[in-house]
Amino acid sequence: MTDPDFELIDKIIAGEQPLFGELVNRYKSYAFTIALKVLDNRAEAEEAAQDAFVKAYNHLKNFKKDARFSTWLYRIVFNTAISYKRKRKGTFQSIENTVVAYGQEAEGLLERNDKKKFIRQAMNNLNEADKLAINLFYLQEFSLEEVAEITGMQANTVKVRVHRARQRLADELAVILKNEALTL
Repeated sequence: MTDPDFELIDKIIAGEQPLFGELVNRYKSYAFTIALKVLDNRAEAEEAAQDAFVKAYNHLKNFKKDARFSTWLYRIVFNTAISYKRKRKGTFQSIENTVVAYGQEAEGLLERNDKKKFIRQAMNNLNEADKLAINLFYLQEFSLEEVAEITGMQANTVKVRVHRARQRLADELAVILKNEALTL
């Protein structure tokens, strides 16, 4: 397997540490996205992504090059974000930070926000592995093989997990929407 990052990694390991900044710039956006999907908190996601890059840098000499660097890095980011989530205590959101929209656009915005809210609520009821599988396969559009590399599962296992996670998500949405309809 040839990864364009391998040559850069070899130079970094050989002593050209400032080149690691190129890898950070290349992957910081998606690393942040993965952390944000797990943590659902921008500040915490930034911290987790940064921490993951530090871990990757410190363990770069252990990278075996049997997978793409991005896959190895995203696995570190995911595991770091999960660790942050386990350490987290309850969070509080101030009502002062809530924005209320008015006008015709507000109805469409509210509808879209409701859909996002219900999907996010349903996703939060899934286990971490299901959330990651749905996010990587459907939202980030990774192939089953790439999801398998990132999660450390077999491709067939990922295929089954994605299918079952989608079913569980649909079931969760049905429960949430049924309960929501009952409160109207």
